[in-house]
Amino acid sequence: MAAKQTAKLKIIPLGGLGEIGKNMTVLEYGNDMIVIDCGLAFPDEDMLGVDMVIPDMTYIEANRDKLRAFIITHGHEDHIGSLPFALQRVSAPIYGTRFTLALIEHKLEEYGIINAELNCMASGDSVQLGCFGVEFIKVNHSIAGAVALAVTTPLGVVIHTGDFKVDYTPVNDEPIDINRFAAYGANGVLALLMDSTNAEAEGSTPSEKEIGKTFEKVFSEAQGRIIVASFASNVYRIQQVVDTAVRHNRVVCFQGRSMVNIVGIASELGYLNLPENCVVELEQLRSYENSKVCVLTTGSQGESMSGLFRMANANHRLSVGKGDTVIISASAIPGNERSVGRVINRLFQRGANVIYDRLADVHVSGHARRQELRMMFNLLKPKYFIPVHGETRHLYRHAGLAGQMGIDEGRIFVMYNGNVLEISQKEAKISGGVSSGSLLVDGLGVGDVGASVLRERRLLSQAGIFSVMIPLNSTTGELAGTPEIVTKGFIYLNDSQELIDEVRSQVYAIASERVVKPNKEDRQELIAAVKSSVKQLLMERTRRTPIIIPVVLEIDI
Repeated sequence: MAAKQTAKLKIIPLGGLGEIGKNMTVLEYGNDMIVIDCGLAFPDEDMLGVDMVIPDMTYIEANRDKLRAFIITHGHEDHIGSLPFALQRVSAPIYGTRFTLALIEHKLEEYGIINAELNCMASGDSVQLGCFGVEFIKVNHSIAGAVALAVTTPLGVVIHTGDFKVDYTPVNDEPIDINRFAAYGANGVLALLMDSTNAEAEGSTPSEKEIGKTFEKVFSEAQGRIIVASFASNVYRIQQVVDTAVRHNRVVCFQGRSMVNIVGIASELGYLNLPENCVVELEQLRSYENSKVCVLTTGSQGESMSGLFRMANANHRLSVGKGDTVIISASAIPGNERSVGRVINRLFQRGANVIYDRLADVHVSGHARRQELRMMFNLLKPKYFIPVHGETRHLYRHAGLAGQMGIDEGRIFVMYNGNVLEISQKEAKISGGVSSGSLLVDGLGVGDVGASVLRERRLLSQAGIFSVMIPLNSTTGELAGTPEIVTKGFIYLNDSQELIDEVRSQVYAIASERVVKPNKEDRQELIAAVKSSVKQLLMERTRRTPIIIPVVLEIDI
C-alpha cells in the first residue's frame, strides 16, 4: 500500500500534440499502463513515397510488461491506424465500441493479424485494467461510436474527451452524455485532456443535421446526376445523403474501396439504414436517367487514387461531365488544400457544377469550438488541464481559454510528444521525456526511411540523376572503353549531346590517367575525382547540380 501512495501518475503523449494526427497517449501508474488511441498521420507533400506516419512506440515496447490495454476513443485513422504496427511489437487487448472495433478488425485482417483480443464496450460501460478503472462516455463526433474516457486512478479521475463536439440534435438522436460529465465534475476531476482541434474557432459547431437543409436544396434543383464526395467513415453524412436521394426518387451508387467497405460494415451493424432497392451497382446506372442517379464516393481530400479524382480526370468508368452536380462535403485537411483545389478546378473544366464549403453549408466539423470547450470546463472543473489533439497554435489557444475559465496558469500544461507529466498527491510537473517522434512507413518498411533518404528523394525530384559508368580492365585496372552517360530528370540526352560529349571526354581523361588497383581505396578515389569534376562542369554549364553517381564496371578482357 505504501508503494501505491508514493507512486506518481504519469501522462505521456506519444503523438497528436503539436500536430494533426497519430494520436497516442500513455497513462502509467506503478506497474500498470494503458494506451489511449493508436493513430497514424498522413505524409506531408515533401515526404515523397511515404505511405503513412506512425508514432515511435519505443517506450511502450520497453514497458510491455506493464501494458494492460489499448483503449480506443473512435475509429478514425488518426486514432486506430497504427494498431497493426503496435500489435506486431506488443500484445495487449483492445477496448472500443462496436463500430470502432468493426473498423479495427477489418484493418487488422488487411495486415494478417487475426488473433487480436477485441473487447466491445458500450457507452456507460466500465472495465478495470490494473489500477485503472475506465468508463466509456457517449460523445458526438463525425463518426459513429465515438466516446470520451473517464479513467479512475489511485490519485483521482482523468477525463480524456477524445475527438468530440456538443450536438443536441445529432442524426442518430443520441446526444453527448452531458449528465455523466457533470457527475464527474461534481465529484472532482484530477486532470482533463481535451480536444484542441477547433480551439481557435469562436461559437459552437453546428449540428450535423444542419447540412441536411443544403442537401435538400441541391437535390431539389439539380437536373442531372448528383455526385457527393465525403469521408467514408462519416456514416451520419452518408445516411443524410441516402435519405435525401430516396426522397427525390434517386438510386444510390457507392464508389471507392473505403466507401464500399465502411458502408458494408455500417449497414451490417445497423448504423446505416439503406432502404430496399435504393442501392445499385455502377453497371446498373445506365438503366436510369441522370436525374434519378446519386453517387457517393471517396475523394473529398483530392487523393490521387480516389473515386472523385479519377472521375474528374476521366480515369473512371463514371466520368463527370456537363450537367452533373458535384458536392464536396468536407473541408480540406491542412496540407490538402492544393490537392482539393486541383480536383475542383478539373471538375469545373469538365462542365460540372461544383458545390463546396466556400459556397454552401455542405460540411460541419466534428470538433468542439470555444463555446463548447467553455461548457466542458464549467462541467468538469479540473484541477489540471492538458490540451491535446492539435497543432501548437491550437494547444496554446486552448490553454489560454482554460486560463480565462479560472484554471490557474501553474496547473495548465502545454505538452509535446515525449514529455512526461508526473502527478503526485501534492503537485504536477513535467519531468523529463521519453523516446518519441515519427516512423515513416514505406511499403513493408517501417522506420527505414529517414531524413537522409527523404533528402535524396527530394533532390532526385528537383534536380534529377546523372550517372557515369566507367569501364575498367579487371586485370590491369586501366580504362577499358568509353565512359557511358545515363541521365534522368536532368536534361534530355538528344537535345544535349554537346554537353554529354564534354562530360564523357572529361571522365575519359581522369580515368585514363590512373591505374585502379583492385582495392576499395583506389576505386573510391576514382569515384570521388569523377564526381567532383562532373559536378563542377555541370554547374558551370547549366547552373544546376543533379545527383551524380559514378559507377565503376570491371570488365574481363
